[in-house]
Amino acid sequence: MGEKVCLRVADLTIALITAEPTLRLHVAGATRLFCVEEGVPDVSVLAAWGKLSEASRGARLFTSGHLWQLYEGEAGSYHFYFASSALGAAPYKVASFDRDFTSGEILLNRSYCAADAPLYPLEYPLDELLLIHLLAKGRGIEVHACGAVDADGDGHLFAGQSGAGKTTMARLWEKHVGGQILSDDRIVLRKVGTQIFMYGTPWHGEGALASPAKVPLKQVYFLRHGRTNDLRPVATAAAVGRLLSCAFPLFYDRAALEFSLAFLAEVAHLVPCGELEFLPDATVVAFMQDHSKVW
Repeated sequence: MGEKVCLRVADLTIALITAEPTLRLHVAGATRLFCVEEGVPDVSVLAAWGKLSEASRGARLFTSGHLWQLYEGEAGSYHFYFASSALGAAPYKVASFDRDFTSGEILLNRSYCAADAPLYPLEYPLDELLLIHLLAKGRGIEVHACGAVDADGDGHLFAGQSGAGKTTMARLWEKHVGGQILSDDRIVLRKVGTQIFMYGTPWHGEGALASPAKVPLKQVYFLRHGRTNDLRPVATAAAVGRLLSCAFPLFYDRAALEFSLAFLAEVAHLVPCGELEFLPDATVVAFMQDHSKVW
């Protein structure tokens, strides 16, 4: 009879469907917070069992270096191959999408799956890869960042790579401000009307903090550990480069890359950006609250 699960991340709806009576869908962890009732999907994905081999895959566009590779098929279609040396040479999953990412199919290698065990065919990183491609179609971008909400409901984006202090900042904000944390590692930025909004995602960091909420973005901070608390404005052009270094652009898609650069330029133009050198204690929270009044 089959099952259906709908996820909504950053105002984009993904419908995951299976007609296989022996394929039971299961969503776990923070992703459950993003499950919604059935609505009009931006992309519909059919999951099924399939016979997967190392057959010809077309032109390779990208390799992650470990778990997955992306190939271009006919009519500009996309094919993600997932394989693990622990399982064998054949892929354990292949996900194919049309050029516009409005529909897709996931084929699962049944020989690698435990009998009757519930599955999440969009298992990370496929769910994140799908969202990144949906955003790249003129909708927005995902960035490595912690997203915190203040008492007025405004968003503060703390951007940085691993080790920059995103989870530390999230925990300090949660403890000393009491505001909501949308994510301590992955945030989506989109423009709504004339304003930039930030959205939480299921893909959290060490703090395991995630929320499906969205709020208007008030400030962007580029994190840097230091011996004091200091905040220095970053010029628009430099801010674009620093945002790009924390973002997830599609370097193999020229149109998507051009959109991402233009979008980040708009973010840097509309939202004040600064470099935050900080001490990992409560003093940085008080420092930011004082300085937000003069920005």
